[in-house]
This record gives sequence, structure tokens and C-alpha cells, in this order.
Amino acid sequence: MHAFVLAPEEGISVENPVGGVTTFKAIGDQSGGALTAIEGVASPGEGPPLHVHREQDEFIYTLEGTFRVRLADDLIEALPGSFVFIPRNTAHTWQNVGDGHARLLATLFPASVEFEQFFLRYAELPPEERGVEAFSRVAVETRAMEVLGAPARAVRPALIPPGRD
Repeated sequence: MHAFVLAPEEGISVENPVGGVTTFKAIGDQSGGALTAIEGVASPGEGPPLHVHREQDEFIYTLEGTFRVRLADDLIEALPGSFVFIPRNTAHTWQNVGDGHARLLATLFPASVEFEQFFLRYAELPPEERGVEAFSRVAVETRAMEVLGAPARAVRPALIPPGRD
């Protein structure tokens, strides 16, 4: 492992399942297995299905836009600059609830080669084969995560104010 820096536009970029681009900022090979870090762009109204990571903790730092984040049974609004910690085995999802594209930094630790492969394999699918079913199938095939339910856009419980204990 060695120190490295990526410029704003650098990293491996692929189309992602939520209508934008995922750029790998750090992968397991670069970080000595310490972490996988991605910058994600999501289209308005989009987000992944409810899922869980069994072997990694995750954090999300919101860069642009407003996200609705579901953590187990709690639903929280995450404005730009919000930090969300997701311990392993915690069911979670998020949704871009703004009118434009939204950006976030997500990091899994330790690194997850399976998570990295998930995004690469999903991006290889022809556009007509993408969607929630493909997301779930590729998640199982790569063992990146366990999909538990629908994307956040399909669930509309009341928001919990940020900072609630």
C-alpha cells in the first residue's frame, strides 16, 4: 500500500444503477484492503433498493443535493455536508429528493472487492436490461450486498429530524 491522490475528475467511472455515474476514488487493491470509496451521482428521485452489507461498515457524506436516507426503521433528511454512518448489518437505502442530480461520497470499510465488482458488472448490462431486478440479481451474483426491499422512492414514511438519538 502507498499514499495516492486523485484529481477531481480522476478514478474509474461507470454508469450506475441510480441514473448517474459512480467514480471509484479508492479500491481495495489501492488501499491495501482498508476501504472502497466511491463518488456517486444520482438522478432526481433515484436511489438503490433497501439493502444490507454483512461484512463492511459504510459511511455516506453528502456533497450536493438533498437525500432521504433510511436507516433500519428511521428516515432522515440529509442535506449537503451531512455525514451518515451505517454499521454492518443495518438495512439502509437513500433517495435523491431534489430536482437535479445529487452527489455523495460513500466508503465501505474494510474494502469490498464484491462491491467494486457489483458496479462494474451492472455497468456492463445493456440499458434495457437494467433496473431493480437486475440490481438484485447482480448483488447476489457478486455477493456485494443483500437486497431486502424496494428503493426509497417506493416507501414514504415521515422524515425524522437530523440529529435525533
